[in-house]
Amino acid sequence: MQPEDAGEPMDRALLIGVSDYRFTKRPHGVPGKLPAVEHNVPVLHEALVRAGVFADEEIVSLQSPDFAEAARELQRVAREARGLLLVYFAGHGAIPSGGDELYLQLRDAQVFAGEHTVFNGAVSFSDLMGTVLVTSRADRIVVILDCCFAGNAARVWEHFEDKRRVVLLMSVQANHRIDAGDAGTPTPYTKSLAELLGEEDGTTVSRLAARLRERMAEQKRRTLRNEPWEPQLRADAGADAVRLGKEGPQVPLLAPGGTGPSGTAPAPGPPGPSPRPARPPRPPRRRLPVWTAAWWRRPRALAAAWSRARRRRRNSRPAAGGGTRPSRRVLFRLALPVLLALGMLGVGLYGPLGLAGGDDTHCAPPLELRVLTDPDLEETFRTAADAYLTSDANTTDAGCRHTGITVHSAGSSDVVDALRRHTDAWKEPEGDEVNPQRDIGPQPDVWIPGSRAEVDRVLKEQDTDAVAELEPAESPLAYSPVVLAVPDHLAPEPLNEVTGRPLTTMIDALTVRAGDAAVRRPDPEFTDSGLLATVGLYGVASAVARGEAMVAQPGPPSPTAGDLLCALPDDDAVDDRTAALVPEFLLISGVDCEDITRAPRTALYPADVPGMDPVFVRVRWDDGDVDATARDASVASFHDWLAGDGGREVFARYGFRDPGTREPLDEDQDVDAVKYAPSPLDESAGRNEMEQALSAYQAYGGPGRVLFLLDSSGSMAGVWQGPSGGPGLLRQTLGGLGADDEYGAWSVADTGDGPYETLLGFGTHAREDAERSVDERARVRDASADPHAALLAAFDEMEDRGDDGRPQLIVHITDGRHGDRLSGGRLREVLDRAEASRVPVTVAVLGSGGCDEGRPDRRIADVSGGRCLDAGDDVGAALHDEIARIGTGDD
Repeated sequence: MQPEDAGEPMDRALLIGVSDYRFTKRPHGVPGKLPAVEHNVPVLHEALVRAGVFADEEIVSLQSPDFAEAARELQRVAREARGLLLVYFAGHGAIPSGGDELYLQLRDAQVFAGEHTVFNGAVSFSDLMGTVLVTSRADRIVVILDCCFAGNAARVWEHFEDKRRVVLLMSVQANHRIDAGDAGTPTPYTKSLAELLGEEDGTTVSRLAARLRERMAEQKRRTLRNEPWEPQLRADAGADAVRLGKEGPQVPLLAPGGTGPSGTAPAPGPPGPSPRPARPPRPPRRRLPVWTAAWWRRPRALAAAWSRARRRRRNSRPAAGGGTRPSRRVLFRLALPVLLALGMLGVGLYGPLGLAGGDDTHCAPPLELRVLTDPDLEETFRTAADAYLTSDANTTDAGCRHTGITVHSAGSSDVVDALRRHTDAWKEPEGDEVNPQRDIGPQPDVWIPGSRAEVDRVLKEQDTDAVAELEPAESPLAYSPVVLAVPDHLAPEPLNEVTGRPLTTMIDALTVRAGDAAVRRPDPEFTDSGLLATVGLYGVASAVARGEAMVAQPGPPSPTAGDLLCALPDDDAVDDRTAALVPEFLLISGVDCEDITRAPRTALYPADVPGMDPVFVRVRWDDGDVDATARDASVASFHDWLAGDGGREVFARYGFRDPGTREPLDEDQDVDAVKYAPSPLDESAGRNEMEQALSAYQAYGGPGRVLFLLDSSGSMAGVWQGPSGGPGLLRQTLGGLGADDEYGAWSVADTGDGPYETLLGFGTHAREDAERSVDERARVRDASADPHAALLAAFDEMEDRGDDGRPQLIVHITDGRHGDRLSGGRLREVLDRAEASRVPVTVAVLGSGGCDEGRPDRRIADVSGGRCLDAGDDVGAALHDEIARIGTGDD
């Protein structure tokens, strides 16, 4: 370690990895231990030394420190650093209900919901930034976060004035959880980070961030919300040129009060709008059109004021020689600002960083609107939001943005239920049972459902003490009929059979033309297009059984219409003979299915299937009046733009119709695959029609039967604890089962008495009793599992119960480490039984890669008509949905 008065600047790195947590049990424990994180610190330490970023003695490594130790070391390294300061954290990240802060949970972390200090034993990112910015005289600071919700740190970063010397690398976008990966390897983000640091000739920060995003895309990584996993970068102008590595020219850092590369001061540029007299003039700022994931706006005035005061005191003490000293290993230079294309994938965050507008104007962070829409409409409204953000309607004369917009989607029936009955839990989550913030997303300012009837469903049944008020616009924004998209060679002639007939009549005629023809529909509980199609399937006589028989398929329906159109080409034979009930606009705009070639289709227009008519709904929350005037103005501006020429241009591009005339918005649209309906289309679905269709769909088939197989072998120890562990997942699904459903649970471990033991006897159960049995009896065994024998026994059990038409399901929760117990002839025997039994098997693999093509669990799920869920999915939510389709529970 160098003395503080050494002639050379001191570089310091603090690497914190928390794998071992002291408190992991309910109700106050963290979700569980993170064995993969144990590998992160040594791997990153070695990579930093190997790349020449730091010398070994300049790195402080902490494995699972408690709060006091981590805080003490953070303060020490921040105080000692003069050149580069790097702070790295891997472990659990947590956010409060508002999402406007990020807490980094240390070894002694606990969570006390409802109390003043919710996250004990955790460092808030605001405090981390405050400590680093206020106490450190480092030239440049790099903060790297590898944890759930890491992207939420961006919002905090933006509210610190002196962020110009801070580069922030985040493993994932805001409001997303991620899988830590296999217990025997580093976490996916840190593993890629360490590998990229070793690239020949080093790398710049911007290149490093881009390559990390590319790596995640190449590996097809998904967050636990089943959205693309996209690492994030936040950096002020010039920081994109930060170079990491031992090669490259020695370019000193240009910093306020420092000198240029040749030892001469940089030429002064024009001062900003509010120059600080105590400082030398800053280099001229270029216009910086950087888009970032700013989260919900709540200024941290006290933190900013504290930071400014401490900085003034620090800046009054010039360094030796009158300027800052260059770091010897991490090289920085000013360069052209980089354009960071960091739109938030599944959540769809768009918002300006607020650093600069036109003519060197300093822009304040914009007010952030949260828009919730139907899954089939998400891409359309994300594109519309993107266009609005750069429009004149959202831009000041100085080039700054009035508003940032978050666009995300969630299952339509879940949204309706939350707005009816759970607005209080949406605003202030109190437990794991009902948590719309977790299951749906942040409280919306705007809701855009696929049908006005959905709004009416909420308003009719909304709790009298609801804390959210809905204000729907008078007119819908656009219109798209729901059509029967038939392969061209199965399309009817003459033209009068293309429109004006009931859906069931069209399907009957299709099966006459082709005896092996099939029809599929998206999930009526997940997207409005699926529910609207179901209205026509059941008809005025509510012929539920006949309607469901017409769209019967192995396994669950595709969640969205886009997913359905992408799934059909997986089998050319199926694609060529299967019609799809989908919104017309998807046949015009198309869907992104990775270059899949689909069978060309002709749209038939049933007379009794209502169309989609998305409507703009303002959602007002109680006690949300702090910025009510500004928020109302932003909402009104976005609505007016959507309803005007700007929105119509986007809707026309995506293939929508005028909501009044029902004529195509783009008269020149190339619609080779679509025959437009010559007769008037049906009016929007009424509230009662949709309510009745959904209730009938949910009740169809009667009570269900579910058998859970819980892998309890020794290899499950690392994925056992917490709500996302094996028993925790099982408990979460029980809400989808009602008092009339029959279910049981087996603990799968070969202890010498057979391949399993019973945790919960097969039959009907009160939910509380079932949860208690799981809690008391489920435990990891010092034995291996025999999934081959257990699955064969499960098929026997379900066969013994008889085929009385009740929906059935086998759920296998496992870590996927089967070895030779599920290979060769053993696997073949299970596959044969799965195909013959007609009982779907859904496999929840607690780890990554378990559902890759060709893996045993994936093959079993596919052949049985079930699903395979792994780290690429939000396993808990997806598994709950699978159970809810079978059971009659209320959740």
